[in-house]
Amino acid sequence: MKIKFLIILFLGLFISGCAGVSSKGIFGTGVSVAFDPRSVGTQVDDSIMQKSLSARVLLMDKKYLLTVKTKVLDGRIFLTGKVDNPEEKLKLTKLAWETDGARSVRNDIKIKEEFNFKQSAKDILITSQLRTAMIFNKKINLFEFLNFQQEVYWL
Repeated sequence: MKIKFLIILFLGLFISGCAGVSSKGIFGTGVSVAFDPRSVGTQVDDSIMQKSLSARVLLMDKKYLLTVKTKVLDGRIFLTGKVDNPEEKLKLTKLAWETDGARSVRNDIKIKEEFNFKQSAKDILITSQLRTAMIFNKKINLFEFLNFQQEVYWL
């Protein structure tokens, strides 16, 4: 009886070792595919476009691996991140448009700016002056303003 139990336990462990482990999403890859409203063909096309674009961006310059992110949804390409100058932003946009199957490109890449302590201090001063003026102005309903500001933040 003990030997049968050990054999079944060993076989169970041996067979379960063949199952792959998914690291995609909380429920696994199959579930994320099932919950995605896009067709499987569209998902495959987007994945191919994503890999192709990522490889081409990486070949362009290795520094973009950490500074620029790409996302493809239904043939629409979204670029985010930061670059050093406008020419790099333009090159990345052109590269995205040259990707096979690209329907549109949205470029949200920002140009890095030099940190300027004087400008930062001036921005903080202006912001605090504006907030103070709004607090003491009786015509402004502060509760509505803060609620509006919170709604804009969440958009």
